[in-house]
Amino acid sequence: MQAGISFLTKWKSLAARAMAIGLVLLCAGVVKAQDPQDENPANGVTAGGKWTVARSEDRMTSAKRARFDLPAENAPDSVDRARIILYCSDGKMNLANFRPNIRLGRPDWPGFWGQPQMRVTVRVNDSHDTRNWNWVNGHFLAMDKGTVRGLIGARLFRVEFSTPEGPKIAEFSPAGLDLNLVKSACGLTPKKP
Repeated sequence: MQAGISFLTKWKSLAARAMAIGLVLLCAGVVKAQDPQDENPANGVTAGGKWTVARSEDRMTSAKRARFDLPAENAPDSVDRARIILYCSDGKMNLANFRPNIRLGRPDWPGFWGQPQMRVTVRVNDSHDTRNWNWVNGHFLAMDKGTVRGLIGARLFRVEFSTPEGPKIAEFSPAGLDLNLVKSACGLTPKKP
């Protein structure tokens, strides 16, 4: 009889723990869903030129966050067109994404730490260069800081990338961005290519 009571007590304890973990995960999902950094870029305000910025503050750490968004020029006017997104927190850039919003080709080779990378050709104004950007689950490419610094001060920016159908080019017009806003939110200054 004691063994039966002990088993029942352990089972109830395990069930209570599982329910508590599920509740924590559910709450975390709701908080993440309310994060303005993941909202539609149309909810942001203008940051100059074609750029928008959405700002928020972390409720736990009071970190000031900003998300800068630049849509591509050569795509139909829709939510699904290619875009560049800069994520910044407390005056530092955390991540810069190139999101083509079409299926990416396979990565070309592994990076220094073994992460998959894709070779892209980047044009900043009148100069061009090849870069290896981290390929993230086939959804987007993580840009390097040097390219981002060239982008924010440019008038013309193009990216040639691989898709299963062959190479594609995304065209951007980054001119007009409020550089003081980017410097205070991300700690970035423009760089000539």
